[in-house]
Amino acid sequence: MRMRKAVQTDAELGPETRSELHRWVRERLPLASSDEQSLLEAIDAVFLQHERLWQQSKQEAIQAVSAGFTERLNRMRQELTARDATVSSISNYFEELVADLTDRVHRDPKTRLMNFRRFVEQLEAFLALEQRGRWCAVGLVDITAFKTFNDTFGHALGDKVIDRVARLLREQIRGEDLIAQDVADPRATQELHARFGGDEFCFLIPDLDEFSSAWVIAERFREAVERYDWSTEDPRLADQPVHVNVGVVCLFLGDVNERRPFARQLADDLLSHADRLMYDAKAQGVGQITPVRMRVIGGVLEEIGPDEHE
Repeated sequence: MRMRKAVQTDAELGPETRSELHRWVRERLPLASSDEQSLLEAIDAVFLQHERLWQQSKQEAIQAVSAGFTERLNRMRQELTARDATVSSISNYFEELVADLTDRVHRDPKTRLMNFRRFVEQLEAFLALEQRGRWCAVGLVDITAFKTFNDTFGHALGDKVIDRVARLLREQIRGEDLIAQDVADPRATQELHARFGGDEFCFLIPDLDEFSSAWVIAERFREAVERYDWSTEDPRLADQPVHVNVGVVCLFLGDVNERRPFARQLADDLLSHADRLMYDAKAQGVGQITPVRMRVIGGVLEEIGPDEHE
């Protein structure tokens, strides 16, 4: 009983495919052969036309079926566009949020310079990959007698001094001096300066034709600090201007394959040498720069004597 009902239901459904429609016409319509053939050809032509329309565009196919749907389709398209815009805005918001959080992780919150950990990562990557220039230079900067500013004038003024020295470092050791970029951040502006900690900073000059250029750039920065009108930060600094001491290691790059296996250790060693040179400069007096030339031999930094060629 149940099976018979199912058969009757299927029969009442009518043709669902082109071949079933052909069969239905032949079986149900008492037509002459020529009329039957014309009807079947007309049916085929309609099917083919609709298939082409669907392949060209769903929208064109719907419009071909009923021009009355145009307004509704336009309204739907506008709604979808608005939804896409909303989704895009949300996506952009989260992309910017992630970029901002990444930037905060990589930067010192007070000076907005790269933090020291990120600087070491970038220095290591540079040593392992870079092969454009003949020399690079790693420098460390110390604000002379900074503790005096904090103890005498307070931490607020000390923070102003740190911020201004960071700005002068960015201005004087400029983008054209710094070829290496922080590629993880699409908004990076060709910079590789960092806050080493406290009142100390570090920088990388990655592409130099002559080692002497590193001293010129470091001297440009030192002079800019001394020439700056510190009374604009606080009138009390008029009689006690700010000075910096700089230690600079000029590294002959040589073959990148000699550096790559030891890149991390070389990065640490370069910073250690620059740190010692910075303290040597402090021992010599106010506003000094101490440079030294080095090369990589067997994965180890070796100083180049004053009479030696690289």
